[in-house]
Amino acid sequence: MHLKAFKYLSPAIVYALAWLSFTQNGWLTWCPLLYAWILLPITELFIRPDEKNMSAAEEELAKKDAVYDYMLYLVVVLQFISLYKFLSVITAPDLRWLEIGGRIWTMGLLCGTFGINVGHELGHRVNKFEQALAKILLMTSLYMHFFIEHNKGHHKNVATPQDPASARLNEPIYTFYLRTVIFSYLSAWKIANKEMRKKGLSILNLKNEMLQVHFIQLAFVALIFFAFGGWATFCFLNAAAIGIALLETVNYIEHYGLQRKETTAGKYERTMAWHSWNSNHVLGRLMLFELSRHSDHHYIASKKYQVLQHHDDAPQLPTGYPGSMILALVPPVWFYVMNRKIKELKNTTV
Repeated sequence: MHLKAFKYLSPAIVYALAWLSFTQNGWLTWCPLLYAWILLPITELFIRPDEKNMSAAEEELAKKDAVYDYMLYLVVVLQFISLYKFLSVITAPDLRWLEIGGRIWTMGLLCGTFGINVGHELGHRVNKFEQALAKILLMTSLYMHFFIEHNKGHHKNVATPQDPASARLNEPIYTFYLRTVIFSYLSAWKIANKEMRKKGLSILNLKNEMLQVHFIQLAFVALIFFAFGGWATFCFLNAAAIGIALLETVNYIEHYGLQRKETTAGKYERTMAWHSWNSNHVLGRLMLFELSRHSDHHYIASKKYQVLQHHDDAPQLPTGYPGSMILALVPPVWFYVMNRKIKELKNTTV
């Protein structure tokens, strides 16, 4: 099974291109963005989606194969090496604005694609070591509260009005950004405070996860400031914001317009395959560690990325995640394509 696992080394292409961005000048500083947002989406238009699932025997072997986990641990190492390199070179003299922008956007791509996405995968693991890795990856985007809200809020409330990370029908992505960032943050506070009260502790107790998150992130930013200076810190904050925007763009396309039925007041049907948008386009799947097989992830959140399955009744995005994210940035076109798909989905499930 080791050979099959090595296909997940392909995301290292982005890190290799990021190194090029951080060490070269001119248009080369934009190489990772050209790869992620032009080459991949165009290529996926010409490659058929792969709906094939592992056999039961293959899945059992893959679950036990530690190589798949080592791939994720490698991302943690590469993320911090890349961040150090970015902070070291962003203050280089005579950089043009084009080159500064290319390097910031490159670091932002790493923050969103690997820092938050792989942090999300590891955050669903049950052992403390992998959860700790998840948190330090999320720290590189200053989005550690995602660990709290996503696991204890989003997975419970997905595809309902109570979930700030589920996009409503006809909701433009730009208003969604504002709603999900603000209310996901407030939801994380609500969850953490509730846990403190259940333990009979004050919400200001240092055991409050949200207080810990803020102290850690402030210390991290302070470390960057004292080690690399104010300009590098400003550039890092911009990169982290880009990473957050990429995450929320993914959130937008994953559940847009899909709703669980309310069974009784405040209670909803179980999350099923048709409550998440999926994509079987291989390049996007590999780059994002199978995140696009999202229905299976919500059906069993503890399932490792390498064994996530295609469901025949899961609605499919028009293309891979990279292309769908670009499509979402043009609301009239997105609504035209996706609202028709939602109408067809309703007709088939009635």
